[in-house]
Amino acid sequence: MGAPSPDNLLDRINTTIGRAIAWLTLLMVVVTFVVVVMRYVFDAGLIWVQESVTWMHAAVFMLGAAYTLRDEEHVRVDVFYREMSARRRAWVDLVGVILFLLPLCVFLAWNSFDFVNQSWSIREASRESGGLPYPLIPMLKSILLLMPLAVSLQGISLLLKSLQTLRGR
Repeated sequence: MGAPSPDNLLDRINTTIGRAIAWLTLLMVVVTFVVVVMRYVFDAGLIWVQESVTWMHAAVFMLGAAYTLRDEEHVRVDVFYREMSARRRAWVDLVGVILFLLPLCVFLAWNSFDFVNQSWSIREASRESGGLPYPLIPMLKSILLLMPLAVSLQGISLLLKSLQTLRGR
């Protein structure tokens, strides 16, 4: 048995990330419940706990994007796509990845880099008293770089699958 094909490796990477990040949804529910109980039963609250829910929500959507693309569960206007042959869908996917997905990922990463770098360089913490401490804010902002990387990897996997379909494999 040979080495796994790159697209299978890329799919496995994004599957692992997607499944791991999916657990954050359960954690978000638990933490939100704790926030509500603390506020309405004990008339108390912790800002960092409330902020963590917002950041978990962002992480779920941003890091789950590649997993969603892998399973083709992303938003797509497929009025024509679903009726196309496998070969025509492969062409649409190939062109879509090259012309739209990869350039968008490069754009997002390029424009996020300084924002993330600055957060690390100033040792950013929450603006709220009692909010999330350093290094959590820079780590969370780093998701702005991880998301386009993960989506790009999944786009490359889709591109490779499209090429295989076009080659008749």
